[in-house]
Amino acid sequence: MGLSEPETLDVERIREDFPVLQREFGGERLVYLDNAATSQTPEPVVEAIADYYRHTNANVHRGLHQLSQEASIAYEDAHDRVAEFIGADGREEVVFTKNTTESMNTVAYAWGLAELEPGDEVVMTEMEHHAALVTWQQIAKKTGAEVKYIRVDDEGYLDVDHARELVTDDTEMVSVVHVSNTLGTVNPVSDLVDLAHDHDALAFVDGAQSVPHMPVDVEEMNADFFAFSGHKMCGPTGIGVLYGKEHILEEMQPYLYGGMMISKVTFEDSTWHELPWKFEAGTPPICQGIALAEACDYLDDIGMTNVDRHGRRLAEYAHDRLQEQGDVEVYGPPGDDRGALVSFNLGDVHAHDTSEILNEFAVAIRAGDHCTQPLHDKLGVAASARASFYIYNTEEEVDRLVEAVDSTRELFA
Repeated sequence: MGLSEPETLDVERIREDFPVLQREFGGERLVYLDNAATSQTPEPVVEAIADYYRHTNANVHRGLHQLSQEASIAYEDAHDRVAEFIGADGREEVVFTKNTTESMNTVAYAWGLAELEPGDEVVMTEMEHHAALVTWQQIAKKTGAEVKYIRVDDEGYLDVDHARELVTDDTEMVSVVHVSNTLGTVNPVSDLVDLAHDHDALAFVDGAQSVPHMPVDVEEMNADFFAFSGHKMCGPTGIGVLYGKEHILEEMQPYLYGGMMISKVTFEDSTWHELPWKFEAGTPPICQGIALAEACDYLDDIGMTNVDRHGRRLAEYAHDRLQEQGDVEVYGPPGDDRGALVSFNLGDVHAHDTSEILNEFAVAIRAGDHCTQPLHDKLGVAASARASFYIYNTEEEVDRLVEAVDSTRELFA
């Protein structure tokens, strides 16, 4: 694309790579503001998928024929590319999964079941996605460990003093979301990782909403585990990533068994393949992994600093415009201190009704609890409407959002 870190994104040029954005509904051009759930997929990534199936489709690590060799090399190279994108040491630290949720479950079952016991503690936050909250909650039930939650204050920030109280020498795992998918809060994960390590605990960071939007360096962050999904960062569905420090992954036992993850099998016992294949049982997401590597190239061509700046600018603009409406409640930190999303409610109108009316104006948002039911309980609402932004969105589209909210108000007046 040749964008090479400009001061502002050439959004119109970027939009050319996303034909879906040209669709119209009821004579209105689509405004896609549901990127926190799934981003759209650019043409170079679509072409990478098509090219694989047209020219290289074969299973990996199992065949000596040319197609299998080519697919294996491309799939292995994809691990290297993703490792580079997040600052990992190498492919040994990058496990491909289906999504962030499976990455969480891999650690919870492979590490948590073996290591946690009564008296141990897992510390999370009140803003965790169900992928983390439910997973550690259920593992705690199986092991007798206790789960504790760092408070979220009235502005949507973590209570760091409360975190220091909760994390003790009994803590074995601190699992925190990097960017809240409901509040937009960007958490001080490096500080929380340090806090965990001060008490000899491990730290797991949920990067589902950070890797697509900002530069991430897992080595600098020093997290023991880090997880994210391809479909939120211009990649395909069906591919997630689990980063783990190599020495920890070496010590962990797999929890999915079968083909490809083994080294030697007898009728009596089995031994495991080297990293990362030890955690990738069965036929892996070959095409998806290759396409995810292409998505990394695409985003790096734009520049992750630019992606971050653009998303935050749109979120601030949307936050401020919605705040101007006297009957709209916006959740989370101030507009100039949040990730690329805004959750809100219009007066007494249910978020589902807001979303349905906005859809009539071809404005696509998300409505519900965003897989953060306990957080919504804390906020005192059953659901919220969420507009989330990405590299192809514009201020004009935010204006369309606000206009649609105005029309919703008129309908329910």
